[in-house]
Amino acid sequence: MSYTAPSQIAARQLEYFEGKHVLLAGELEDTFATELEGTAASVSIFTTNLAYANQMRRYQNIDVQFGESYQATPQVDMVLLYWPKAKAEADFLLSMLMAELGTGTEIAVVGENRSGVKSIEKMFAPYGRVTKFDSARRCSFYWGQCDNQPAPFVLEDWYKSYPLNVGEQSLTIRSLPGVFSHGELDAGTQLLLDNLPTLKGKVLDFGCGAGVIGTVIKQRYPNAEITMVDISALAIASARETLRFNNLDGEVFASDVYSNIDGHFDHIVSNPPFHAGLKTHYAATETLLERAPEYLNRAGELTIVANSFLRYMPFIEKAFGHCETLAKSNKFAIYHAAKRQ
Repeated sequence: MSYTAPSQIAARQLEYFEGKHVLLAGELEDTFATELEGTAASVSIFTTNLAYANQMRRYQNIDVQFGESYQATPQVDMVLLYWPKAKAEADFLLSMLMAELGTGTEIAVVGENRSGVKSIEKMFAPYGRVTKFDSARRCSFYWGQCDNQPAPFVLEDWYKSYPLNVGEQSLTIRSLPGVFSHGELDAGTQLLLDNLPTLKGKVLDFGCGAGVIGTVIKQRYPNAEITMVDISALAIASARETLRFNNLDGEVFASDVYSNIDGHFDHIVSNPPFHAGLKTHYAATETLLERAPEYLNRAGELTIVANSFLRYMPFIEKAFGHCETLAKSNKFAIYHAAKRQ
């Protein structure tokens, strides 16, 4: 089995996990948890990524918890934290996990050096000390223990708000750490919102993040039926909160591309993700584009924004038989296609 570099450095330090009830959390990407079963007393997982949760639920002896907040399970006495790509998300996870697990909890932290994993030394200070014990493959391994009583964790305290003005519309966006566009509107989404076609009927906002696109559409076209999906539990919680905060309604749920989607839509609108961790991944967006016609009504439409260097047009053309560019900036392009009757 091929493991990520952070898992490989953790594998060099198995003695730290011997006889422990270990919880894995953070930027999880492989099946190293199954390797730990031979060393630890028990292994469990907390993840905010639905695809990873579904992958690991195939292993019967590993308890998998998916959601935006961790609910402590009995016996966990050690955390193996894979350093996430966003520093704010690392702070969020530490606060949540330490509050739930309490004093005496051991922690091992692994991550690529370029991800900023060395920040753990300062970030963990309110709970105790961590020390680096290994470094290899451009990754580091830290170990420490929670010696101080952690402050209570309140999810609502972690939402960041920012105002959004699009034309004459005014909204407040609410997002949790680790969610795309956390605390500010990205340029690609801005271009998409400025060039949205007239929308009605059932609209799917794929990869909704904090719910910016779907919420703007609902406010602009109140009769539209909005469905928002994302693979991230943090995004789902954020999108729901954004709708609630702005007194708007819509359906929001987790889905790995189309895994949990039933029915058909008149429009699919998206600023699709292409970053995962420190690496670039396109597979989810390619699946989104290739299968879009299956989930569109007759004459249904697809509108996406993407970095200009991403070659999505061929996928759209293959799926729909054509693709047009509605708008372009020096960095982004808006692609559009309609399902032919």
